[in-house]
Amino acid sequence: MPDPTQPSATPDFLQHDRPPVPDLVVPRGLQPFHLQDRPVRGRLVRLGQLADALLTRHANHPAVTSLAGQAMALAAGLSGALKFRGSFSVQAKGDGPVRMLLADCTEAGALRGYAMADKDGLAAALDASPAPTDAELLGAGYLAFTCDQGGDMERYQGIVAIEGASLAEMTDHYFRTSEQLRTHVRLACGLTPSGWRASAFIMEKVAGEGGIDPMLDAEAQEEAWRTALALARTLTDAELLDDALPARELLHRLFHADGLALDRPRALSYGCRCSRARLAGVLQGFPEDDLDHMAQDDGAITMTCEFCNLDFRFDRAEVRSSAGRA
Repeated sequence: MPDPTQPSATPDFLQHDRPPVPDLVVPRGLQPFHLQDRPVRGRLVRLGQLADALLTRHANHPAVTSLAGQAMALAAGLSGALKFRGSFSVQAKGDGPVRMLLADCTEAGALRGYAMADKDGLAAALDASPAPTDAELLGAGYLAFTCDQGGDMERYQGIVAIEGASLAEMTDHYFRTSEQLRTHVRLACGLTPSGWRASAFIMEKVAGEGGIDPMLDAEAQEEAWRTALALARTLTDAELLDDALPARELLHRLFHADGLALDRPRALSYGCRCSRARLAGVLQGFPEDDLDHMAQDDGAITMTCEFCNLDFRFDRAEVRSSAGRA
């Protein structure tokens, strides 16, 4: 099979093959749960070796890598609520050294993400603090959550200003202000002896009466939520990133006395969706003059997939602008 990142005799628009990236699946990467007869449900994400495969595609500073890992674990956790074919994405853009943070996950668990950092700005931030907060890395800007249902379906997007010191706090702020939903989010990402690991714990207070004990009045429901919140706050990063501690065991530690019920787990996989055909279609949207400017001395145009960090080379002579043909 020819390398899809390189020109070949096969027309670009026919080359939908996956590029040379890891074929990796974590069978129980996302574990949904709820507390029986209580207004509490949530999801625990453990990326395992998938985190290392995704994060080591880019040679970022550990602080940036950690932020990217948190974003990917968060996107995986939030995608667990999708009831349709599509994807859920987390995007942050600010004036800090990390100019762009993006992660998305499909309903089938295909996960990808990346962070773009300004080297000079990052060096200045690290000089000011050897361990900058997520807020210091992102700066002033916005946080966006997007549900893309694909096809002709309308996209839903919620956008808020970045508020909070950590990405977890920023997410709680979004749900509290934009969705009027009470949540508790904990994110962890770090380099372990087994490589990079990332995890997300997302818990929310269920509104309405569905699945709640009818004997629980509003005050009792509030107390049940407070109890679950107190237990969730005992979670540590070490527990969240420990490969030897299965998700079901970790949740049992927290909620075994509170009616813990585990729902069907979901697999997560290495999910970059780039292809030669897709990038060729992007190139066709540029005017001929821009394509000429993009061409290198050897007559090739190189496009880099930001997610998997692979370079795709195209012969300029073979690329024709659709704008120029119109």
